[in-house]
Amino acid sequence: MANIVAIVGRPNVGKSTLFNRLVEERKAIEDNMSGVTRDRHYGHAQWAGKFFSVIDTGGYVIGSDDIYEAEIRKQVKLAIEEADVILFVVDCHDGVTDLDTDFAHELRATKKPVYIVANKADNQEKSFMANEFYSLGVSDYEVFPIASASGSGTGELLDHAITQFEEEGEEDPDADTPKISILGRPNVGKSSFLNALLGKERSIVTNEAGTTRDAIHTRYKLFGQDFIITDTAGIRKKAKVTEDVEFYSVMRSLRTLEESDVVIIMVDATRGLEAQDINLIALAIKNNKGVMIMVNKWDLIEKDHKTMGTIKDDMIERLGENKWIPIIFTSVTEKQRIFQAIELAVKVYENKTRKVTTSKLNDVMLPEIEKYPPPAWKGKYIKIKYVTQLPTKNPVIAFFCNLPQYIKSPYTRYLENRLRENFDFEGVPVKIIYKNK
Repeated sequence: MANIVAIVGRPNVGKSTLFNRLVEERKAIEDNMSGVTRDRHYGHAQWAGKFFSVIDTGGYVIGSDDIYEAEIRKQVKLAIEEADVILFVVDCHDGVTDLDTDFAHELRATKKPVYIVANKADNQEKSFMANEFYSLGVSDYEVFPIASASGSGTGELLDHAITQFEEEGEEDPDADTPKISILGRPNVGKSSFLNALLGKERSIVTNEAGTTRDAIHTRYKLFGQDFIITDTAGIRKKAKVTEDVEFYSVMRSLRTLEESDVVIIMVDATRGLEAQDINLIALAIKNNKGVMIMVNKWDLIEKDHKTMGTIKDDMIERLGENKWIPIIFTSVTEKQRIFQAIELAVKVYENKTRKVTTSKLNDVMLPEIEKYPPPAWKGKYIKIKYVTQLPTKNPVIAFFCNLPQYIKSPYTRYLENRLRENFDFEGVPVKIIYKNK
């Protein structure tokens, strides 16, 4: 079991800054605009030998009719339910506000330990002003004045908070878990897909593009297999990225791609494979990720028995030599083939991590090479003697031969095609290298 700390409070009191301070990386987007954090997201932290997860939540507003804020309230409640310790962040500059009082009222219902964290106490006078937060009457503990931007006071707060944990916790519970991320243009249904899989509102979904701003990690279990799915902000063309916040979201999505094992590129069936999607696919291949294409909103297409085949052939043609990328047609709203999509992602992960034995590779590939040997170069014959898979994170196949420098790319493509025909590398980039025997 993990120890969990939730950071809650009204908008713009510095929750994300505190979160980033605790997990020691810039995971949450920080901006002076209120309401930047919209979903819960998680990071791992450690203090005095105890490991714990930290949840950052959106700013909680009561009585607002903003669609995001109603959703944020749900997210905050879920975070409070999950947590072992709650850090209620308030702002020394503003003192006690009506929103803080409302929030305190909500928190009184919980039996969990609540610590009031008076942020922005960046001098003696402000620290002294932190005392007025005792009037909120929500905590049995002292008020902790901190400045999360500089980190001052956070040590003392953590010394107290970790006394509530029953166990040491584990360093990174996700270290060996397959990581799958969902990427695509805004509004193709990435968050809806995640919510449909989980059966609860993990991500905020509205019809407005750009609802998701942070990359959101979720643990998920299917067919006895544990993995982590990350829903990311929609990626737009560079020309359309205007707001600062959105720029960070796109950067965050690309970083998520780098940290994933398998990337699901989600495409809108009504728009087909666009240049932006092709760019994402190229980026995933360049980073040696498993890749699959999920064509969503299939329910919106008028179709007969030939439509799927035609669209699929069209896409395969656009993929050029990357024909090995699997394509699946889904409708998230109709829950059509969404579990098959995840099964496919897990299969791609298995293909990516599979190790083919050297004897099997030689038994299959050497006859193929004999059938069609590499063309001679300036009268020199090239002989491939031996094949093996290298112990890397993704498939790298080494061919040992006498003149590696004379093998040209068409022959490499021939070898790759034979490898794919004989071994299941669907959805996975395969790298071929030549070594001198």
